[in-house]
Amino acid sequence: MPKITKTALDAMSPDPTRETYLWDSTLAGFGVRMMPTGKASFILKYRTRTGAARKMTIARVGTITPDEARKEAIKALADVAKGGDPSTERKAARKNMKLTELADLYIADMKGGWKENTFLANTSQIETHIKPLLGHRSAVSLTYADVTKMQADIIAGRTAKKRKGRGGVTTGGKGVATRAIVILGAILNHGIRLDILSRNVTDGAKKDAIGKRTRFLSFEELNALGKVLDDSPAEPASGIAAIRFLLLTSFRRNEALTLRGGYCIQRKGIVNLPDTKTGAQVRAVGNIAFDGITAAPFAWVFPAERGNGHFVGLPKCLSRVCAEAGIDGVSAHTLRHTFAAVAATLGYSELTIAGLLGHAAGSVTARYAHVADAALVSAANRVSDIIARALSGEDMQEQILREQNLGEVA
Repeated sequence: MPKITKTALDAMSPDPTRETYLWDSTLAGFGVRMMPTGKASFILKYRTRTGAARKMTIARVGTITPDEARKEAIKALADVAKGGDPSTERKAARKNMKLTELADLYIADMKGGWKENTFLANTSQIETHIKPLLGHRSAVSLTYADVTKMQADIIAGRTAKKRKGRGGVTTGGKGVATRAIVILGAILNHGIRLDILSRNVTDGAKKDAIGKRTRFLSFEELNALGKVLDDSPAEPASGIAAIRFLLLTSFRRNEALTLRGGYCIQRKGIVNLPDTKTGAQVRAVGNIAFDGITAAPFAWVFPAERGNGHFVGLPKCLSRVCAEAGIDGVSAHTLRHTFAAVAATLGYSELTIAGLLGHAAGSVTARYAHVADAALVSAANRVSDIIARALSGEDMQEQILREQNLGEVA
C-alpha cells in the first residue's frame, strides 16, 4: 500500500468489470477510487462518533494534486474528531444546490477530458440555454415538465442571441434543443454520481432526431458555384479560398480554417492535422488543393480580414456565394459530402472514402490515422481533380459516364 503520489496514480489502470481502489499508506481512510471507465476520484472513508461508516468524494483526480487532496482529507478528519460528519453535512448542503452550481461542478470535473471544441460547445449550451432557463432552480426540484418546457423554449428561440466576439449567432431550433437536453442529462448524471440527486429527469424526454446531413452538390451546381467563386471581388479572399479548399479536400470546417502553412506538405500530398474530431491525423490531399497556399509555416492558411486570428466568417460567405449561384441548402458540411459523393461516383470503396474523410472506424483509423499511403494520395488527386474541373465549368457527369462506359476514367 504505497503513499498516493502522481507516480502511483499514473501506475493505476482500470478494471473493466469493477471499481478499483488505491489506499494511502500515510493517512488512514484516504484513497483513490477508479471506475471501469478510467475516471478516478480522491475519496475518504471514516466513522462518525456514533460509529456510522461514511465514504465521501473529495475531488476528481486531475482537478487537484494528491497533496492537495490529502490536506482536504486531513481537514475532514479533524472535523470528524470534533464530532462532525462532513459527508452528511455536505450532502445536506448539496440538496439545496442550484442547477447553475451543479453545472459549474460538471464543467470543472469534466474539462480535463474534453477537447477544446467540445469544451466550447458544451459550455456554450450550458451558458446560453440551460442556465438562463433552469439555472435558478434547485437541482433536486427539477421535473420532467421543466425539461419539456426548456425544450419548447429553445425551439421557439427564446434563448437565441448574438454571440460575443468573432463568429455568428446562437440560434434555437429542434437540433439545438435536443443537444441541450443531452447536456442537461449529463449534468444530472454527474449529480447522481456525486450523490446530490437520485434520479435524472431527462430520462424518457422525447428528443427530436438530429438527422444526418446528406445534401451534396451536383456537377451542375458545382459549375454554377465555380463561376461565382471566380468572380466575387467583394467577398473576402480567405472565404473564397476556404470554400474551394473544402470542396477539394473534404476537410471539416474547423480542420481547414485552423490550418497553418507548416501543416501542408505538397510534395507528399498530405496535410498533418495535429488535432481533429478523432485525434491527430495525416490526411491525403490532392495536389490541386494546394494551389494558392503560400502561408509561412506558423501563419494561418486562411487568415482573418482583421486581427491575427484565422478566418471565421465562412458560413455567411458561403451563404452569399451560394445565393448568387442560385443554390439552396448548403453548409460547410455539404462541401464535405460533395467530395464523398464524387468519390463514390468514381467507384471508390467505403474504406477508401472513409480514409479520405478521416473517419474513425477502427480498421480505418489503424490504417490511415498516421500515414497517408500511396493509394489514398492517388484517390485524393483523382477526386479533387474531378471537382476542380467541374468548378471550372466542365460537364463532368457526361465525361465520367462516357469514360466508365469505356472501362476507364481519365
